[in-house]
Amino acid sequence: MTAQPHVFDRTHTDDLAAFVPSAPSPYHAVAAAAARLEKAGFRRLEETDRWDASAGGKYVLRGGAIIAWYVPAGARPETPYRVVGAHTDSPNLRVKPLPDMGSAGWRQIAVEVYGGPLLNSWLDRDLGLAGRLSLRDGSTRLVNVDRPLLRVAQLAVHLDRGVNDNGLKLDKQRHLQPLWGLGDPHEGDLVAFLADEAGLDAADVVGWDLMAHDVQPPAYLGRDRELLASPRLDNLLSVHACLAALTAAAADGDALPYIPVMAAFDHEENGSESDTGAQGPLLGNVLERSVHARGGTFEDRQRALAGTVCVSSDVGHAVHPNYPERHDPTHHPRANGGPILKTNVNQRYATDATGRGVFAAACDRAGVPFQHFVSSNAMPCGTTIGPITSARLGITTVDVGVPILSMHSARELCGADDPHLLASALAAFLQG
Repeated sequence: MTAQPHVFDRTHTDDLAAFVPSAPSPYHAVAAAAARLEKAGFRRLEETDRWDASAGGKYVLRGGAIIAWYVPAGARPETPYRVVGAHTDSPNLRVKPLPDMGSAGWRQIAVEVYGGPLLNSWLDRDLGLAGRLSLRDGSTRLVNVDRPLLRVAQLAVHLDRGVNDNGLKLDKQRHLQPLWGLGDPHEGDLVAFLADEAGLDAADVVGWDLMAHDVQPPAYLGRDRELLASPRLDNLLSVHACLAALTAAAADGDALPYIPVMAAFDHEENGSESDTGAQGPLLGNVLERSVHARGGTFEDRQRALAGTVCVSSDVGHAVHPNYPERHDPTHHPRANGGPILKTNVNQRYATDATGRGVFAAACDRAGVPFQHFVSSNAMPCGTTIGPITSARLGITTVDVGVPILSMHSARELCGADDPHLLASALAAFLQG
């Protein structure tokens, strides 16, 4: 009997596939998120302004981080929050302060490894360059060269005869500097090129945060197109799901029993220790100022946080069919099986029995199946913004996500159903 084609709701995943190319850097990710929030009726607040007690959707931008929330009419100072959290950054190659280099007639760009990428996945791939330029007047300008510009060329097998038997060995300093042309390097070439791309005078550019990205767009994969291959699923998949959940919750308006919040942080991939990372005070400050804007006191803030729950959403590991021994033998998350609930008793994930119950109830309301993820005892466990958020704010936090393959590769793989299932569960959680 011929198997029936896989059928799923493609609307959400189509939208994710459109969102990812618009977000080649954390700065582009928050700009794309802000544009969607503005369309949904949210308004931007400046951190330097005095905030008021008005109802409605609001958001704050800082660098590569965004915090957005919706205040129902009649919300009290002690009204608890429901928070969905994610991160905007992905492992990649980032441009150094003195980028122009080269040898043997090749012009190259000096890069630094950011986070923990699978280095081999960046080889022989068409790469663009994106990020932000800092200008002499103190402003910043986004720039995105979303076409083949760079390439990290791998050594031919004829010159590395043992590579297939002994494995590929890459020196992060010597072997990862991408090519971008022929000739001798000249100081200022890259900045002049990017300034021209952004419509700026190169003399006005005084700094930059720039990174390489895979220019191949997301694509459905498989016989029945039931898989999605894409760059930066870790963790734009969760950022997009949090956005969808928050705007869905805001549509309920004054019926919400909680204040729904989306927190998308930068720098998770290198420890979250920055003013835009989860280790920083940004989320706590926003929540506290929101309480005070509604006339609340320190006591009201503590009461609000005591009733607050956070769902930290980040991708996790699906069982790899070629390496099943690397996974826990009794916990086998599968693609298109629904979001995973992550547990680690050593607090690499923040999930406990209370948080598990909250998320299970949300999945029940949304009609979404969920799966359990636990690392093998023989394998070190990664971590997320979940434990950090829980410890900083003293709030119940649960870690969830979508199971994927090829995590930290330049191109990752997930089930095409799972982004929609995750967003539906997060929306039910925010709606209370």
